[in-house]
Amino acid sequence: LFPESITTEQQSLVLVKRLLAISMSCITYMRGLFPESSYGTRYLDDLCLKILREDKSCLGSLQIVKWIQGCFDALEKQYVILGFYALSSNPTVTEMYQFKFKYKKKVPQMDISSNHREFVAGLCSKDVKQASRLLLRTLYLLMQDLGPLPNDITLSMKLLYYNDVTPKDYQPPGFKEDGSPGDLLFAGDPVNLRVGSVSTDFHLMKVRATTEKKRVRKADSNLIQKNGPTEISHQGLDCEEEEEEEESTKINLLNLAFSQEEVVGPEKKRKVSEPEKLPLNGRK
Repeated sequence: LFPESITTEQQSLVLVKRLLAISMSCITYMRGLFPESSYGTRYLDDLCLKILREDKSCLGSLQIVKWIQGCFDALEKQYVILGFYALSSNPTVTEMYQFKFKYKKKVPQMDISSNHREFVAGLCSKDVKQASRLLLRTLYLLMQDLGPLPNDITLSMKLLYYNDVTPKDYQPPGFKEDGSPGDLLFAGDPVNLRVGSVSTDFHLMKVRATTEKKRVRKADSNLIQKNGPTEISHQGLDCEEEEEEEESTKINLLNLAFSQEEVVGPEKKRKVSEPEKLPLNGRK
């Protein structure tokens, strides 16, 4: 399921792509969006994973597979910083999942626990795999604790990019320029849930979920981001400013806004793209 070792940039990329695909598959499966025929089965230790495949009898699952492949293209080029995956019941958002990516330039690390100045390889493949397992287990547990979805659910996705490296005319396969930069509104009081993060010598991937507080039945209190932002803006900062982003994102209990200009001005707008929205009125 994961590379045997994660010591090269290519192996790290394969891991991150598989984590993204498995996570999005987990969300669609556990939320009952597509039929069983749209999934293959893989095992991670004792955890049974359902992974989306190209099911020609289900156009919805085919579309999500194309979305994931578009994300892969942006990951390979190291353009994408943030992916939002929203389940909405007009006009409000019911659940939203955030995938955040950072790309590292590997440098030798010094072993400061030794009297000798020896350089070590960096993050251990075993630790990376353990973090990956923990992220997926936490996501599965969270899915089990969420209340049922409304019948009229629409899937949407937005990708945000690093401005300083992404060409202005770039769009991943299956995506287009964002045509609806309005707010994503929650009907009730939203709560942020920290699903987990995986860090290699070359990539960092963080996963978070946001939903209405009343829809979380018994989530582990450690998952709840007490003072975390419930408004996510498109501006997401550039590479050198990215670490400051989480501290500066404003708190607003009523919506997740995609307004950009009020914080950073029009010259710093984050490039955003989206695929076609996917209505799922006839889901299983």
